[in-house]
Amino acid sequence: MELSYTRIENALRDGLLSFPITDMDENGQFNAVTFADRLEWFVSHEVSAVFVAGGTGEFFSLSKEEYKQIVGITSKIVNGRVPTVSSVGRSIPEAIEFAKIAEEAGIDALLLMPPYLTECPQSGIVEYAKTIMQNTKLPVIYYNRGNGVLSGEQIKKLADLCPNFIALKDGTGNIEELNVTIKSIGSRLVYIGGVPTAEIISEAYLSIGVNTYSSAVFNFVPKLANHFYKSLRAGDTEKVNRIIKEFFVPFIRLRSKNQGYSVSLIKAGCQLIGKSAGDVRAPLIMPSAEELLELQKIIDKEEELLN
Repeated sequence: MELSYTRIENALRDGLLSFPITDMDENGQFNAVTFADRLEWFVSHEVSAVFVAGGTGEFFSLSKEEYKQIVGITSKIVNGRVPTVSSVGRSIPEAIEFAKIAEEAGIDALLLMPPYLTECPQSGIVEYAKTIMQNTKLPVIYYNRGNGVLSGEQIKKLADLCPNFIALKDGTGNIEELNVTIKSIGSRLVYIGGVPTAEIISEAYLSIGVNTYSSAVFNFVPKLANHFYKSLRAGDTEKVNRIIKEFFVPFIRLRSKNQGYSVSLIKAGCQLIGKSAGDVRAPLIMPSAEELLELQKIIDKEEELLN
């Protein structure tokens, strides 16, 4: 089922966005069966859109064949109930090839990741993004992060060049620059909060008109993730402050103990709630036994915080 640009944009503009982890078996190979079950579980928990093979889904570690399976399963399981988005990136030829795979599978939109590794000038990043966007019919969300960060001026230029550029996902957390971009470009784009554990600055995002963000913790505390989002949008400052203080602050302190824990802790959390997706792939590592105990204590606060 092909979704309209309007429906996709509306889903990105209002509602909680989910980024499922990618399931691996005990041998580190993609597990299609449990991934399909995970998607069904996600959709049953009031998500606005499903982003597969994203950063949380270890896009950077997936083969082309695994990606093909992931987008195929996603289209089949979700089946138009909410918009589906998959990542593309790396080199320009790979991004165009992955975009075609996603198109053929029936994915609704693409999340364009930053170029791989190398530092690059603004003009080069625009050319990278423009070339990929102009080689797909799908709407594209640009992930403004890492070595692919564009200024507001360059984002506007890209929007003028590419009609299918529909949304900007912020991965910088630079509220001043993002606000300048929003005020300069306006409603031409949809704006999404996309820093790791975006809930921690969700109030700042909302204050400048960024109504949605990507929730990685949704993978293991979906009820709390939804409860927090609804409380935020309802202006319930007391609930928002309590959840941030008792759940998200301890979580980001644990996350800061090692590089890559913004992904590793999500997989660990899924293991702890009995919905394991296996371990992360190298170069990422799983948390230590001591860190798992800390994470369990954080998860155990969910029921109390829902009341």
